[in-house]
Amino acid sequence: MKVIIFLYNGVTMLDAIGPYEVLRHMDDTEVLFVAEKKGEIKADSGFIDIHVKHSIDDSKEADILIIPGSTIGFMQEMKNENVLNWIREVDKTTKWTTSVCTGSLLLASAGLLNGLKATSHWKAINLLSNFGAIATKERVIEQGKYITSSGVSAGIDMALQLSNKLVGEDQTKAIQLAIEYDPQPIFNAGNFSNAEEKVRNIAEKKLSKGAKKELGLLGMLKNSKNILKLIK
Repeated sequence: MKVIIFLYNGVTMLDAIGPYEVLRHMDDTEVLFVAEKKGEIKADSGFIDIHVKHSIDDSKEADILIIPGSTIGFMQEMKNENVLNWIREVDKTTKWTTSVCTGSLLLASAGLLNGLKATSHWKAINLLSNFGAIATKERVIEQGKYITSSGVSAGIDMALQLSNKLVGEDQTKAIQLAIEYDPQPIFNAGNFSNAEEKVRNIAEKKLSKGAKKELGLLGMLKNSKNILKLIK
């Protein structure tokens, strides 16, 4: 089983590492981190750099493709025809094509989610409808071979669901135990619909602050209408 996780500048680390930690425990599975070009990839926090050994030029097929999200970086990748063409090409070979958070917007931009239900981070989910997908606020959504998951931590749930399909319940339970995934959050505020308005406002400010920081890191233009919608 070959798994490709696509990385790009501005990626949110848990979007990629969450599924990696689950799927790497499946037997006979190879997980590769792939970027447009080999070399250093900078995470959205600006604190972590990842050295990627594989490029899209030498990674044209996979059993599973995972597209993680980001705070702002996904906007740049949505316009990158080289990356979008690669996603389409790899998708032709996959058994499962998946996303975490705003990664679903890359799949949608590539035309893979037309007419399908899909989810994303609550801050960006409405953008999906601009690219033919049916924006649906659920944690994990399966439509044929496409599985999209909502923000950041949902990638772990998505990967466990995928593992269950591939290696069965016992193996997946064992993986869940191996990573000791037993979430017991102190507050019931991890879902937009459950969070109080004042908590939503604080979260909005944190995301805006992170987005503006990432814009500086990536050197992206601040006059992009879509970007401004996200960081308002």
